[in-house]
Amino acid sequence: MATGLNASQPLEAQTGIKFKFRKDNTFKIAQFTDIHWNNNSSKCAATAEVIRHVLDVEKPDLAILTGDIVTDIPEKEGWISVAKIFIDAKVPFAVTLGNHDSEREIAREAIFELLKPMPWFVGKKGPQLFGCGNYTLSIEGSDKKAVAAVLYCLDSNDYPHDKRIGGYDWIKFSQIDWYRKTSDKFTLLNNNLPLPSLMFFHIPLIEFNKVIGKQTTVGAKNEAVACSDINSGLFASLVEKRDIMGVFVGHDHDNNYIGEEHDICLAYGQATGYDAYGKFERGSRIIELHEGEFAFDSWIRTKSGIGNKFSYPSISLSEEKSPVYLPAVQVHGLKPGVHFNYFEGSFKSTAELESATIKKSGVLKNISLEPAAVRDSFGFEFRGWLKVPHKGVYGFYTYSDDGSKVFIDGKEVVNNDGPHDTKRASGKVALDEGFHEFRVLYFEGDSDNELEVGFSGSSIREGKIPDAFLFTK
Repeated sequence: MATGLNASQPLEAQTGIKFKFRKDNTFKIAQFTDIHWNNNSSKCAATAEVIRHVLDVEKPDLAILTGDIVTDIPEKEGWISVAKIFIDAKVPFAVTLGNHDSEREIAREAIFELLKPMPWFVGKKGPQLFGCGNYTLSIEGSDKKAVAAVLYCLDSNDYPHDKRIGGYDWIKFSQIDWYRKTSDKFTLLNNNLPLPSLMFFHIPLIEFNKVIGKQTTVGAKNEAVACSDINSGLFASLVEKRDIMGVFVGHDHDNNYIGEEHDICLAYGQATGYDAYGKFERGSRIIELHEGEFAFDSWIRTKSGIGNKFSYPSISLSEEKSPVYLPAVQVHGLKPGVHFNYFEGSFKSTAELESATIKKSGVLKNISLEPAAVRDSFGFEFRGWLKVPHKGVYGFYTYSDDGSKVFIDGKEVVNNDGPHDTKRASGKVALDEGFHEFRVLYFEGDSDNELEVGFSGSSIREGKIPDAFLFTK
């Protein structure tokens, strides 16, 4: 929900608005895209009616306009007309610019200067990067001031200077570097765990071609993906940083599909303006976030109703309706780290470690093969306590060469045993909040050696278990 003047820097100081999850732990966003407003057009009334209908029926906490918003002269008067719709509805609105927004009489920076003093506008020009309008919006938890989710707004720019390299521009390195550094800061403040985040801009990424035809993809593709011919590398950074759940764009009016690629949702909005080309009924994409979870629901809202319902992630971590939760253990005298026992010998299974002679023992910050004195024919046992932040079903995995197993509270959760090249194995277990005993067994036969142990939960993206969650006596 958007709230009043009791606010902190920097967004709230500018607008008097801050964002919080509702008491039911949801936060709703209405994405309007490709409004193509022309103040002299008779179709403006129909476009405004659609926007007002969506705002009235969905009652979003925030509206995000993802480009090609005002595309004809007189542009200043057009922006004032569009902004008035949201001001009258008392709905906070943010803007990312499209390729058509600054083609006429007003530059990109001037658009943000025009909007800045308007009530209910929450966008920003952002730092001195390529483009204009690279910024974040933070959403606090429903009952605490800590940031619980982050929205990234980027300028996907307009056209490349060199026409030999395609018709549309791309998100530049300075913008990607800013995202990476900003993501790292939010992750650091969240106990080294990525925060659930979304990203909004106008021109789709080339990776939007990857989700077409997948079983879990919802919606229609009625035209080619009009993206840059250059792959900027942004998507690789999204995969690496593990915070972005979904990317929401516009630009292609006859596409409104939504799907997943490498655990990231790639989604088109619904074309909103009647002066834009396209055969879809005019409307909006709705995104409803769930506090404390890497999850959201989305659908298309038009005057005819709702459609194209989609839930992220499309495959739930827990398939059990009533799992049996392992109880947490009261344990005292813990310190950060992991205890290890190191063995040497020719092993064919982790079971052989049970009778092996310990060569050395110690404490590490995290599970690591660093103490190994040889490249081949060795093994490890790692023991400690895992601090589980919330009751829920957790997924565990190992990437290992050779064999590995994971036990939680004595229960085998991951079996990746036996001689093999690097491969992944995973399992799930329901855990109460608190401390749980863990044990990891690993052996290396010959050739390459590798071990990564990770987990995931409804509020935790899959990845290596952070140091802050591991304890030993």
